[in-house]
Amino acid sequence: MRYPQTFIDDLKRQADIVRVIQDYVQLKKKGANWMACCPFHKEKTPSFSVSPAKEIFYCFGCHKGGSVFNFVMEIERVAFPEAIKIVADKVGMPLPKMVDDSRFEVRRQEADQVIQLNSWAMEWWQQQLASSNEGRIAREYLKEREITEETQKSFRLGYAPDSWDALSIYLRNKGATQDHIDRSGLVAKKEDGNRSYDRFRGRLMFPVFDVQGRPIAFGGRTLKGEDAKYINSPETAAYVKGRNLFGLNLTRDEIRRQGFAILVEGFLDLIVPYQFGVRNVAASLGTALTSDQVKLLSRFARKVVVNYDGDRAGVQAAKKSIEILLAEDLEVKVLVLPDNADPDEYIRKFGVTEYQRQRAQAQPHIQFVIESALRDRNLHRPAEKAEAVEEVLPYIRAVNSRIQKREYFDMAMDALGIDRENVNTSAWRRELWQTVRDNRNIRSTAVQALTRRSDATAAEQRLLGLLFADANLRREVLPMLREEDYEDLATAPLFKALLELEHEGVEIDFESLTSKTDGDEFAARMIPMVLMNSSLHSSNEHYVAEECVATFRLMKIEQRIEELRRELAIAEREQDDDKVLRLSAEQIQLSSLRQGMLQPQTEAASRSR
Repeated sequence: MRYPQTFIDDLKRQADIVRVIQDYVQLKKKGANWMACCPFHKEKTPSFSVSPAKEIFYCFGCHKGGSVFNFVMEIERVAFPEAIKIVADKVGMPLPKMVDDSRFEVRRQEADQVIQLNSWAMEWWQQQLASSNEGRIAREYLKEREITEETQKSFRLGYAPDSWDALSIYLRNKGATQDHIDRSGLVAKKEDGNRSYDRFRGRLMFPVFDVQGRPIAFGGRTLKGEDAKYINSPETAAYVKGRNLFGLNLTRDEIRRQGFAILVEGFLDLIVPYQFGVRNVAASLGTALTSDQVKLLSRFARKVVVNYDGDRAGVQAAKKSIEILLAEDLEVKVLVLPDNADPDEYIRKFGVTEYQRQRAQAQPHIQFVIESALRDRNLHRPAEKAEAVEEVLPYIRAVNSRIQKREYFDMAMDALGIDRENVNTSAWRRELWQTVRDNRNIRSTAVQALTRRSDATAAEQRLLGLLFADANLRREVLPMLREEDYEDLATAPLFKALLELEHEGVEIDFESLTSKTDGDEFAARMIPMVLMNSSLHSSNEHYVAEECVATFRLMKIEQRIEELRRELAIAEREQDDDKVLRLSAEQIQLSSLRQGMLQPQTEAASRSR
């Protein structure tokens, strides 16, 4: 019995040999390798070398060497299965059940057969791209995208002819059996299940390699409008979705050298930057990033810049990737290019220097998440504030470092207006922190509390009472109200109902108001209270109504001034001087406007005394 070879291969890919050996030996960087005094024999001059690129160690003194498993077997004095357990524990991979050796051998042979057929197919498709008449459409497409012949050869790009069986015939002529072809993923079965046809037809072909540089799968891009834009290989004995990253076989050394990886989505989003000299890139193959892919990437760098498309789908994909990356304790930044451009089109249009300048300004992940949560939301509306909180908290909870987690939490709460100084919000803030700190369910009572409307202000209740009670007053005052005067208030549904009923010429009473606000619990509670409260009448009703409307507008300005205070604090912390100047100018302007609105009220109050 043994562990499945697929598991052992995955473990080897994900186990950074340098990180494992550093648990036992103090390594020092020397060029592309790491050096130390050998732990297996006594020496004064270091001769023990670890090569992360080749994934091996070797001692030039005692000549011991091998893979990460060989090192653990030697240093721990254990057999191979026990070494597997130790390395899996260090990497955080759960151990599978052991299997019969014969099953492993069959699977390994099948994987080798798939890789052989993939190699033949790749070489044939390359020939079709280079010289066939039909391949001209692909050559023209690549020329239009400015992909050089050198780059095409580096990535082994090809063209699959628009034929139902041309590849199958070629593979059979090379000696492949139909059974092997059917298992390769290069063909698909017809509906009757008896016959197969070439899966990739009339497409530009992108081979997918494992880290060792073996072709394990393909992606094919249509060059006509009527088909799916991309189709990809199915899972085979050689290929499991979500375990590999496109381009990593070519870029891993540069990623390790620079200390960070730029993560993109698609084939060309990697190929174009690579051609222009940006070579610390990996692509997630256009699918949702997986923890296996992140573990593979983390062998070469602990920092990642996510550079997905800036459209809505790309932003959502980036946010999902952030959670996966944080769970593996990687440092994450996010790059959204101007005009939501993808890396391919941006570099071709503006050049690699401008791209690198943008990359250097990539946002810390928490800033990106906060801005995304704030977009198109009004934080004065409790339900929308609660939605923003719930959107942000998972990205804070995913951070492993307690200190960083607290720092990110405070940044988010400040940006979302949940102040520690405010009596009400400080209690919510404390409970939210306990939720995040203890990794409890994000949908906590504190978040639920944010969705409940606060009580109506005295000004709201007073104006509503006057408008409910006096039809003449209603006709004079309602035209004065603008939607922005009341849209952020707890009583907004009641003001909206009043305006609609007045416009429809319907009598204002309990039934009509209840019908207009059906389903709003707060409105249901407010309507009878305001209707029954006779003390809300006034002998100088018109003056009071105008005063209430002015108060609403003053509240609006004060809310924005408070928002600016929070935004300024964040901009100053991020040292964004341009933003600080812009926000400061708006704050001065609104403060002046506020003072101008307060002065008449102060003078009126003095006259009344």
